Amino acid sequence: MVRFQRNYCNFAIDSKKTMKFSDVIGNSGAVKRLRRMIDTDQMPHALLLHGPAGVPKLGLARAAAQYIHCTNRTNGDSCGTCPSCLQHQSFNHADMFFSFPIVNLKKDPVCEDFIEQWKQFLTESPIEDYQKWLGLLNKENAQPIIYASEGNKIIRDMSLASYSSRFKVLVMWLPEKMNAECANKLLKLIEEPSDDTLFILVSDDAKSILPTIYSRTQRIELRKPSTGEVADYLQQSYALDPQDALALAAPADGDIIQAEHNMELDSESKQFHEQFITLMRMAYVRNLKELKAWSENVSAFKREKARRFMQYCARQVRENFIFNLHQPELNYLTRDEEAFSTKFAPFINENNAENLLEQFTRADSDIRANGNAKIILFDLAINVTRQIKN
Repeated sequence: MVRFQRNYCNFAIDSKKTMKFSDVIGNSGAVKRLRRMIDTDQMPHALLLHGPAGVPKLGLARAAAQYIHCTNRTNGDSCGTCPSCLQHQSFNHADMFFSFPIVNLKKDPVCEDFIEQWKQFLTESPIEDYQKWLGLLNKENAQPIIYASEGNKIIRDMSLASYSSRFKVLVMWLPEKMNAECANKLLKLIEEPSDDTLFILVSDDAKSILPTIYSRTQRIELRKPSTGEVADYLQQSYALDPQDALALAAPADGDIIQAEHNMELDSESKQFHEQFITLMRMAYVRNLKELKAWSENVSAFKREKARRFMQYCARQVRENFIFNLHQPELNYLTRDEEAFSTKFAPFINENNAENLLEQFTRADSDIRANGNAKIILFDLAINVTRQIKN
């Protein structure tokens, strides 16, 4: 477990990254419920925030902890400027603790061994990405856990009186990663904590938490943010054009991490768009020579990339079919995609849209089964040629 005390203030970190309720993406109902718990002094001693991976939960836990410690709450949020808030923002609050899964580099490993990586993890993004955490641990193939030695440290530290606030707050990220020995050590502490101790557990998979611990928590389930909320986050965080942000957010289905990955793959998406245009243009003029060259070019993709391309093509078919309805709020196209669809969409209609989707889905399945990519893709191109003028 990491306790951020005064001697950590020399670390170079971006203290401008606040974590307030206003910074939480989506789940306004959960935010209101949590704020009300704190304001009415009904905060449970063991609270579980849970929901799918990609839904920001750790940020909400941090915002709650900062709000608990804030000495000048303003308009239902922490002020961001009092000494307690500034200590939170610089990872320097004496009554703030974190526990999280780590790898075993020595005997009796504890979270303090990874203090630098944890600060970097919290600073770089408000959305917790487990794969990014594995990368910071430099152990992509490892299975990080929360060890019994961490449980012993939590018990020792939680037995101390709070230092500067009414409550000590322990935020545990991924309690489902506790090994059985650690979980059993903490069972009584979570069930009967001291009056000045609050536990906030943050889980991607609540069903995997030890049942005896799960049953002793009060739970708030967080939902996926809407496509609009994810798009707003991308637009504000990365200065994206609103239309492009919406196009990146839509396929992520409320998973903010996936939306960020979509943004990182933007150059791949542009390549896919160019290949999709080539396929459709050559299919329209029935240029079999160029279609064969197209299938050979795309077959050079690695299997998973080729599958992503088939899924991209299927999405473009759907988007172009919807484009004909002339209701822009239903479309999720980037500006480049929309420019092409303005002229192309009429060729995707009720006579061929379903068959085209079936062709791309079948090609995706055949590539996944390790079929010969050149044959699969040329066969796909021939079938698209048959459909595109229907």
